[in-house]
Amino acid sequence: MDFEIAGRQSGRIENFRFRFRDDRPAGPKKNKLRPHLSKYWKIPPDGNASFVACMEEVLDVYHLPYDACFPVVCMDESNKQLIGEVHAPIPPAPGHGLIVDHEYVRQGTVQLFVEIEPLTGQRHVEVTETRKRGDWARFVKAMLDERYPDAVKVRLVMDNLNTHDMASLYAAFPPQEARRLAQRLEIHYTPKHGSWLNIAEIELSALNAQCLNRRIADISHMRNEVDVWEKDRNNRAAPINWQFTNEKARIKLTRLYPNL
Repeated sequence: MDFEIAGRQSGRIENFRFRFRDDRPAGPKKNKLRPHLSKYWKIPPDGNASFVACMEEVLDVYHLPYDACFPVVCMDESNKQLIGEVHAPIPPAPGHGLIVDHEYVRQGTVQLFVEIEPLTGQRHVEVTETRKRGDWARFVKAMLDERYPDAVKVRLVMDNLNTHDMASLYAAFPPQEARRLAQRLEIHYTPKHGSWLNIAEIELSALNAQCLNRRIADISHMRNEVDVWEKDRNNRAAPINWQFTNEKARIKLTRLYPNL
């Protein structure tokens, strides 16, 4: 790189030219081997009949026509760290944004329960202190009785976490109530190593990126933030157009199917 500088010496203007050579090594090319880097991914084994059976069932459910009596709802859950400030942040001002000190204090964790109906674009999020069988059972009861009271059955898509079963309903409610709720559920499990098939997990990623990508110190504050985000998303009511089908899976994911 060349730089030309004008300088004054003995009443005269003189030009000085400096040349700098950049000896820094060029950055790694896209396809160059970089053994110091790693990426984590859920890789299902080849020829996995159990995986493809669950996958094809879920994909069929995603392409069912809309039916208010039998809505398709996806559900997922995740934990979130509560983080408080050691020093008060400096508010944004002309010339700089919010300045946050690197020190922080952990305030425990909370659990996020998310449900979304892909064909209507409606979702609901609850923040709880724990993630036990009773928490899942109460979330499902509220979903059935408050958000889908007129549905004959809710087709619920979720992973097979040990709390995601009918036993949790019987652990939380009297048998008559548990049976009533169970009869209104049609559960479809995503396969192990197939979390990408759960639309609710995609919604959780959006929630974390758009709403929870900063420090939140207490559960009441997090609930307020999540409520505002949920109302904004529901007001848009943008349905999810899931385009991956069993026909595409049999072409692109051939290695997952048993070799007969």
